[in-house]
Amino acid sequence: MIVVTNNHSSFRFPKRETFRAIQTVLEHESVRSFQVSVVFVGSRFIRRINRRFLQHDYVTDVIAFPLGERKGTPLEGEMYVNLDRAKSQAREYAVPFLEETRRLIIHGTLHLLGYADSSARKKAQMTRREDLLLDRLSASNRE
Repeated sequence: MIVVTNNHSSFRFPKRETFRAIQTVLEHESVRSFQVSVVFVGSRFIRRINRRFLQHDYVTDVIAFPLGERKGTPLEGEMYVNLDRAKSQAREYAVPFLEETRRLIIHGTLHLLGYADSSARKKAQMTRREDLLLDRLSASNRE
C-alpha cells in the first residue's frame, strides 16, 4: 500500500505519478509486500525533521525513514519529499519539475530499501540506479 499526503502550502505533485515512481522501484527490486507513506512538504518543515530526527541543521530534498526490519518482512517506511527543493533543483539541473520530483521519490524509496549515499562510491552507485529507474519510468510513459 502507498499513502500520499500533500502538506505543501502551494506546490502539488500528482499522486498517480508518485505511485508509478515507487512501484517502478519496488518492481525492479522484486519487492511485493510494502507499506510506504509519502508526505510532500516545504523547506521549513523538512529542516525541522532533519534537525529533530537526524541532528542535521539544514534543508535537504528528501528524508526516508525505514520503519521495520527488512529481511524477509514487508517493506515499511515513510519519506518526506521537499517540493521547494525539487522546484529549485529542477531549475538548477534544467530538467522538468516532474522529473526532478520523480528522482527524489526514487531516491527516497531506494533509501527505504537500504541503499546509502554516504560515500562518493555509494552516491555514484545510487545515482546510476536512479538514472536506470527514471529511464524505465519514462519508457513506460511513452508506451
